[in-house]
Amino acid sequence: MTTVETGQSRFDTVKLIAAILVLAGGVTGFYYFAEQYFLPYRVLALLAVTVVAIVIAYNTAAGKTLWTYAQDSRAELRKVVWPTRTETLQTTLVVAIVVVVVGLFLWVLDLGFGWAIRELLAL
Repeated sequence: MTTVETGQSRFDTVKLIAAILVLAGGVTGFYYFAEQYFLPYRVLALLAVTVVAIVIAYNTAAGKTLWTYAQDSRAELRKVVWPTRTETLQTTLVVAIVVVVVGLFLWVLDLGFGWAIRELLAL
């Protein structure tokens, strides 16, 4: 089976590389101009460059797929039934008690194994 690479996917690759280069240039400029420009100006410029890079990346097939995935994830997140404060506190208490009980059990087990090894080595 052969796959044919379309011109669109090549152009998408070029767009993604351009977005990465724009973002890398913005980060480089942010640090390169650290002595010349006030921090808020550099932050605003970096945010603007980031927005440009995101717009370029969004205009690819992968970018649109990622955006659709994010929208679907947000819709699913809205369907989640979150526990109440009481349920959360009760679950936390149960977990804490189980941790303490298991810790004590392992401590006693360790003491027993330590005693057994000392007895075996004393022979």
